[in-house]
Amino acid sequence: MIEIKEIHASSEKAVACNNIMRALPTWFGIEESIVDYVKQVQQMPFYAAYAQNEMVGFVTIKNHNEYTAEVCVMGVLEEYHGQGIGKKLIESCEDYCIANGKQFLTVKTVDASANYESYKNTLRFYLKMGFIPLEVFPLLWDESNPCLFLVKYLGQ
Repeated sequence: MIEIKEIHASSEKAVACNNIMRALPTWFGIEESIVDYVKQVQQMPFYAAYAQNEMVGFVTIKNHNEYTAEVCVMGVLEEYHGQGIGKKLIESCEDYCIANGKQFLTVKTVDASANYESYKNTLRFYLKMGFIPLEVFPLLWDESNPCLFLVKYLGQ
């Protein structure tokens, strides 16, 4: 059984983010990005997924303004993919947004034009969760990682 818990302690958020991201080198292989995310998540709402008391995934929420929040970073250990954990984490983000009066939840991911199979799966996941693509920013990250910006209307 999967349990989702909100984590409040900054140090616990940092350790969890670092451990999960390093266990997912196909998605998070840039050291500078990992270090940056570990710093950022300490100040954000943070939800963790547990299977038999082991943390197997997490998601963080970046508040942009009174209308919009973003899935800042999310990771689920690869051996747990396809078990509904990502769905539960996104639902936690949606619940947070609704409770805080947000109308939109956004996410950025690598666009399919980069031709990375792992990110094609990530995009399929977000589309299945109801996000719609808005725009590609080809140089936001770098030329080999074009950024796709997606949004989900939460109906408030």
